[in-house]
Amino acid sequence: MKSKKLKSKKLNLKPQYQIYKMNTRDIKYIVVHCTATAPTTSLESIKRYWKEVRKWGDTPGYHYLIDAHGAAHHLLEEDKISFGVYAHNKACVHLSYIGGIDTNGKPKDTRSIRQQVVMRRLIGDLQERYPKAEVLGHRDFANVTKACPSFDVKTWLKHFQLFH
Repeated sequence: MKSKKLKSKKLNLKPQYQIYKMNTRDIKYIVVHCTATAPTTSLESIKRYWKEVRKWGDTPGYHYLIDAHGAAHHLLEEDKISFGVYAHNKACVHLSYIGGIDTNGKPKDTRSIRQQVVMRRLIGDLQERYPKAEVLGHRDFANVTKACPSFDVKTWLKHFQLFH
């Protein structure tokens, strides 16, 4: 499956995203992730990991993936279930940024400013489509011991404002 670099007409972003069809699933959560890789990790190697190591076939872990340059890759239609949070995926739309660990493999928020801007805009668009959905980090779910996405999503959302 090839990822698509998409443009958002609504936000007038250069290489970003656009939603192709309306989701028929009952979305309760918009979930933010990190890939827990170096920020320089390629999209192709992440997909290969999902397919060969995780044995997920062509189903990605996220619906959207934001690379180090701030390009959002649309990996899976929102009406399809991805593998983001065990036992909750049916009710989630997942987005991630490439990065999330330091050079020693420890959790660290490695998002660039571009990744943060695109992430905030993507979350805003998803909130418009799913107004009842709660925005959470992967680590905010019960029984999750991961640090993913390596920052506190709710605190970041309170402090990160977009100025137009």
